[in-house]
Amino acid sequence: MKTLKKLILLIIFSGSVVQLFAQKASWIWYPGDFDIYMSNVMQNRRTERGSFFPVFWKMDSHYVLVDFHKEFNLTQPEEVKLFVEGTYNVKIDGQAISGFPKSIQIPAGKHKLSLKVYNQAHVPAIFVQGKTVVSDETWLTTFEDKEWIDASGKTSDKSGTTFVSAGSWNLNDPNQLPSQFKLPVVAQSAVKSEKINNGAISDFGKETFGFIKVHGLKGKGSLNIYYGESKEEALSTEKCETLDYLDIDLAQKKDSIMPLSKAFRYVNFQPGNGVSADSVSMLYEYAPVTERGSFKSSDAELNKIYDVAKYTFHLNTREFFIDGIKRDRWVWSGDAYQSYLMNYYSFFDAPTVKRTLLAQRGKDPVTAHINTIMDYSFYWFLGIYDYYKFTGDKKFVQDVYPRMQSLMTYIDGRKNKNGLLEWMPGDWIFIDWADKLSKDGEVSFEQLLYARSLETMALCAKLANDTEGAAKYDQQAKELKAKIFELYWNQQKNALVHSRIDDKQTDNVTRYANMFGIFFDYFSPEQKLAVKANVLLNDKVAKITTPYMRFYELEALCAMGEQPYVLKEMKNYWGGMLKLGATSFWEEYNPDKKGTEHLAMYGRPFGKSLCHAWGASPIYLLGKYYLGVQPATPGYETYTIEPNLGGLVWMEGKVPTANGDIAVYCSKKEIRVSSATGIGKLRFKSKSKPVVKGAAIKELSKGVFEVMIEKGREYEVRYTN
Repeated sequence: MKTLKKLILLIIFSGSVVQLFAQKASWIWYPGDFDIYMSNVMQNRRTERGSFFPVFWKMDSHYVLVDFHKEFNLTQPEEVKLFVEGTYNVKIDGQAISGFPKSIQIPAGKHKLSLKVYNQAHVPAIFVQGKTVVSDETWLTTFEDKEWIDASGKTSDKSGTTFVSAGSWNLNDPNQLPSQFKLPVVAQSAVKSEKINNGAISDFGKETFGFIKVHGLKGKGSLNIYYGESKEEALSTEKCETLDYLDIDLAQKKDSIMPLSKAFRYVNFQPGNGVSADSVSMLYEYAPVTERGSFKSSDAELNKIYDVAKYTFHLNTREFFIDGIKRDRWVWSGDAYQSYLMNYYSFFDAPTVKRTLLAQRGKDPVTAHINTIMDYSFYWFLGIYDYYKFTGDKKFVQDVYPRMQSLMTYIDGRKNKNGLLEWMPGDWIFIDWADKLSKDGEVSFEQLLYARSLETMALCAKLANDTEGAAKYDQQAKELKAKIFELYWNQQKNALVHSRIDDKQTDNVTRYANMFGIFFDYFSPEQKLAVKANVLLNDKVAKITTPYMRFYELEALCAMGEQPYVLKEMKNYWGGMLKLGATSFWEEYNPDKKGTEHLAMYGRPFGKSLCHAWGASPIYLLGKYYLGVQPATPGYETYTIEPNLGGLVWMEGKVPTANGDIAVYCSKKEIRVSSATGIGKLRFKSKSKPVVKGAAIKELSKGVFEVMIEKGREYEVRYTN
């Protein structure tokens, strides 16, 4: 009887059984092409008061003709289904199959399946599904067409054509074309609404993002919708940053969804005469990432800061990591670099990091810096090595290395007679939004980032088996570092000066190069202490008012063991925004400003972004420098945990990795740790000899101890803070 039941179930679910044993297929394309295409689509959605607002830099496009192929060794014949976005031909072992087949039969034995796809409008892409013959990133692709037939009739590539692994976003539905990709949405309602003029203003309770839906729309005439991150902005019909002007001609009531998603908390809905509607709601649009990292402590305000930072970051995690959800929605490299670091301590979503890096870089030839900004090219390099450090994904580094080489060749070609970088026509030296910040001459901050990028090139060259390149970049980095200290270090000021003009040091000392020099570990121990005292803790040095550079300033202080000071700064700075009613963190916060001054930027009364990715840095600081978790070798094969309460009574949280989470609890008397990955070293200070069951404690120096952490075990250490 049991056997009969099993047979019936097998017959009923035969389709599912076949699918269960079949390998998983996904849509594939030439690597980087869909990333570039989708970033173009996303970044060109920006509007300013209803006008199209394009990006400032050159936009690349996808290759319009792409060859895909892979060799298979089949033990039995196999039927393979083909789904293609574009016009295509199909070959088995170099022999073309007529027409545009939707499925093909591949005989048993060793065979090469090839598809060549043309698509001018969208990215050429294929989805191949058999039992073992499936499309995935193991397929090879090329945009070149140099395959020739030799005298024997055999196919050969005589041109040195480069074949590279296919790209994929793990889009697994063959009936959903890649060009139709959209983020998911969920319906949400306003928390309250009040009548204003002919319509109403709706409050959705907090900063949010999505499509406004108008219910029961009817009539003939105009409908104006004004969006605001603040109520003041939504009410300012003449100055709000985003809006919709619509012409309505509906005899019957109809629900209508606005065509573009927008950022807002408040929506001012104003129908003209002859037009009416029942209400407005929204379709909240979001990236389906998993919230893995966590942090909670004895300080309720800090917990709120962490939660709002995570919400801010999630809102700015979309198809790519973007800068802010209201105004730009562009893939700025400096903003994205910080997002990568926050991501490693929250979602650990590696695909979004890769697609953002590929979208930023675009294609060769290189004709300008990324986003046209010198410093932003350097952040791109740093982002790649950090990606490898946190994920251990060596293949991505190898795949992207040629694009690293060509960008660095471009940068190397722009050095001046001193071997340094300075402004050239077409460049934008950004550094930070700050009043009276000079960008003239040879700026030390740019040289520092340049040196770090050359070090990154040397490391990545080794991963790509480019021995000659590794030696070249390593030598360049060493020479530039020596030159930085020779030309910029000022013995009287005990700091790096901001710039050189006409081959002479300027008197100006800023925080930027000095704080990066600390966590790049470029300073001697004595220099670090001098910089901390004379720059970072010196109120006479111009203060930083953007979360963007506060990120690095506070990281430098944490790297120097100043967690108690940084905790106060986080509570003052991010807590200051919360006290003003922030539900997400801003592009800039200056506590000296009052009232609606906080909403203004770029000479516009509501120009400031009130939800900016670079405002979410407490995620990173709390994970790396308070919970104290960071990889020691790529992919957390080995790692360290150095918890630092920084004035808290207790804290707990999780740090995600590619292979599971690392959990940490720390109070003044107890540390508890468990890990799902690698081999860790728990390091901590204790006034008395600590106790731990089932593990050895090693004393590294007086009062400093270490415990080895193995995956799958729980450790409980009793100590004295």
